[in-house]
Amino acid sequence: MKNEWNGPYEKLEKLNQETLMGGGSDKLAKMHEQGKFTARERIERLVDLNSFQEFDKFVVHRSHNFGMEEHKILGDGVITGIAKIHGKPVAIFSQDPTCWGGALGLAHAKKIIKVMDFACQNLIPIIGINDSGGARIQEGVESLAGYADIFYKNVLASGLVPQISLIAGPCAGGAVYSPAMTDFVFMVEKTSFMFVTGPDVIKAVTHEEVTKDVLGGPKTHHGKSGVAHFSCENESDALERIRELLHYIPSHWMQSREKRFSSDTISRPNPKIKDIIPLNSKKPYDVREVIREITDESQFLEVQSDFAMNIVVGFSSIGGIKVGIVANQPNHLAGVLDIDSSCKGARFVRFCNSFQIPIVTLVDVPGFLPGVSQEHGGIIRHGSKLLFAYCEADVPLVTLILRKAYGGAYDVMASKHIGADINLAYPASELAVMGAEGAVNILYRKELSGLSLDEQNKKRALYIEQYQNEFSNPYKAAELGYIDEVIDPSETRLKIATYLEHLLNKQTHRPKKKSHNIPL
Repeated sequence: MKNEWNGPYEKLEKLNQETLMGGGSDKLAKMHEQGKFTARERIERLVDLNSFQEFDKFVVHRSHNFGMEEHKILGDGVITGIAKIHGKPVAIFSQDPTCWGGALGLAHAKKIIKVMDFACQNLIPIIGINDSGGARIQEGVESLAGYADIFYKNVLASGLVPQISLIAGPCAGGAVYSPAMTDFVFMVEKTSFMFVTGPDVIKAVTHEEVTKDVLGGPKTHHGKSGVAHFSCENESDALERIRELLHYIPSHWMQSREKRFSSDTISRPNPKIKDIIPLNSKKPYDVREVIREITDESQFLEVQSDFAMNIVVGFSSIGGIKVGIVANQPNHLAGVLDIDSSCKGARFVRFCNSFQIPIVTLVDVPGFLPGVSQEHGGIIRHGSKLLFAYCEADVPLVTLILRKAYGGAYDVMASKHIGADINLAYPASELAVMGAEGAVNILYRKELSGLSLDEQNKKRALYIEQYQNEFSNPYKAAELGYIDEVIDPSETRLKIATYLEHLLNKQTHRPKKKSHNIPL
């Protein structure tokens, strides 16, 4: 006897199989030929096995223009749903370039908005896999409305749940603004591009000739514009690094701080630090070696590694406590603060503060970069972003002065005066308005000018030594309570871990207000 359920079940199976085909088997095969995963494969490879639950797989557009009513694809070019990564829930969407090149129409946009609303209501991260040529021209202003609706949801989600974007193909026009407003942007070498206007439009308007890669490829956005936080060798690398990032960040802003298991004891000594950091403040070194020396299992996930390399930011854990790390990089431009490094640092500090992640700041900074281009470019405005970000941060803040902290940059880099909870310094560190040599040249300029060259050198050396003894050391600041402890470098990990442990229940009371007005 035939089961009465056979007919409905067969229809469901037929529709389910149709959704798997996207824009057609030939187009799916072409993606593989290009070295790319399909939209569904990207999800499957990113999330925990068999955890993906799809939303709206049978949605289609309602457009009747340009013959679109005769061309409908189940899902309308985007796959949406929920899944788990490391056992924790996430919301996800993946655009399908086999359907109208991934172009966004109104139904497509509503699917994305629906899954974003679900994420915000249930406090889970949002991951967007973007592969789109922009607005669907056939739908006109409705597609533009769809983009604007998504932008609005990005803002509502900001600071509520983490938002992560993977650029897995070309993204042009309106397709770039939603990723730009998310917390982290991943790009894939050779296959992903981002630009508001493409090479053809630029050539027509400005007569400039430029390739897609030079205009908006991963090297450009990871190294020059700062739009991309991670540049990945291929899609597999990108998906694995998204999973790695989710190890370090919480699911939402109210999540209590989770300790990360580590077999690395907090009392592990750090004698190598004395070999890493030269006493001569003019000699460079790689601050990432210091970071790896003090973090659990020497693990550190660096963010924006090729942009503004005079500052290093990223995630790690110390004593099992997940932290964000901000460090001046003496290996690049002597670690000075400039426009790009200030913006990079400010954005990272604000993310950590939004999601209750303690911040460890490692300071070795000679000041702000001087120059006409910096002043005309707005170093005052941009530098104040980093200052503002630290001042508004109410998460645990531990600062360590590795070698030098000069001038206004001393204040900006999480000093005691702008709210840091614990400020530490190494015995050979220098805290002053400027370096001893520069200070002596100003303070004793008249006296030295009347002497012979030989006498000048002798006097200058004497005054430099006096200045260093009186000002360029951590003890004057320690006397005033600006430095809580001068520590032995070999005890760095133990000290930072101990202070972080005691700061986990930190409470800060600030004046009630509608919002901050950060300089932009």
